[in-house]
Amino acid sequence: MPEKELAEEIESGVEFYGYFEGGMLLGVMGIQYVKDVILIRHAYVLAGHQRKGIGEKLLRYLLTLAGTQREILVGTWTTAWWALRFYEKHGFKLMPNESQSLLRQYWTIPQRQAETSVVLKLEKQTTHNTQS
Repeated sequence: MPEKELAEEIESGVEFYGYFEGGMLLGVMGIQYVKDVILIRHAYVLAGHQRKGIGEKLLRYLLTLAGTQREILVGTWTTAWWALRFYEKHGFKLMPNESQSLLRQYWTIPQRQAETSVVLKLEKQTTHNTQS
């Protein structure tokens, strides 16, 4: 993500958290409080360090910060099957019929991105149980 875009995201309220190992930043994930929901934003893990539990640790931490008072949503590209599987594995449910209205309501993204994205919602009963 370019520095200007990062600054804009932080200015819009995205709080970023990182996973460090040996002094090296290996993954980041953001959380954003928007209206009456919480959004999980910008989840990235360095390619050589994926599938080692870093994304899961970051997500668990953010879910702990989020608590249970608001719905938790995440948006991703429709074709990002790896991201869809990751979030479904951690208790999120795809919202195919509601995705477009949720994207318009809670995200500030270009129309083209919205048209090619979907939203997942964390199921209430799994808010505290994100283990797989």
